Amino acid sequence: MESLKGLFVVGDLVAFLVELVALGVLGWWGWSVADPVWLRIVLAVAVPGVTAVVWGMFAAPKARVRLPVAGVVGVKAVVFGAATAALVGVGHTGAAVVFGAVAAVDTVVVTVGRAGGGAHWGVE
Repeated sequence: MESLKGLFVVGDLVAFLVELVALGVLGWWGWSVADPVWLRIVLAVAVPGVTAVVWGMFAAPKARVRLPVAGVVGVKAVVFGAATAALVGVGHTGAAVVFGAVAAVDTVVVTVGRAGGGAHWGVE
């Protein structure tokens, strides 16, 4: 059962990486959608910045506002969905499919692991 504890740790690591990729992709999208350079800069900074604030308030493990599990999953779905759409918007449909799938599967693994405190994997 110790190997399942490792799965939970890997799930958390993948979750963190997926979150970082989402912020990066949203910044990339912000840079690519506007023509004047000043607007590109604003969007490339503001879109991931606002996303990070929303994530920190509602979806982070130590979020300021404690939502029910469904609310946290909803926030994650919006952020990861936006990042997936942003990848499509910058012309990387294949990467969008892979990113969306990894984000969805990892969100399920981490959510189930946290909800059960790891006990369902034999980890206490």
